[in-house]
Amino acid sequence: MIKQLDNENFVKETKDGLKLIEFFADWCGFCTRQEPILQELDKVWIGRVNTDENREIAKKYKINSLPSFVLLKDGQEIDRFTGLHSKFDIMNIIMKHIKP
Repeated sequence: MIKQLDNENFVKETKDGLKLIEFFADWCGFCTRQEPILQELDKVWIGRVNTDENREIAKKYKINSLPSFVLLKDGQEIDRFTGLHSKFDIMNIIMKHIKP
């Protein structure tokens, strides 16, 4: 499930549970290539933040390159990675934070 996040809904949507946040921009080629891969992760909650439209959130998370991913658990950052990633790579990163 992919949810568009902005300054209005970011805190509410990310305060509970494990959430993967992608920081992107429409002009970013790697971000454009990443989107269909994210859509394949239909069982993962993914939030997308357009950094051009939501600069406050990008600044808070110190986003310097795109795409950037921040993994949150109950609103707190637990992992971060940047660049274009495969479905397999993203799932491996998420799975290391899920307790059996």
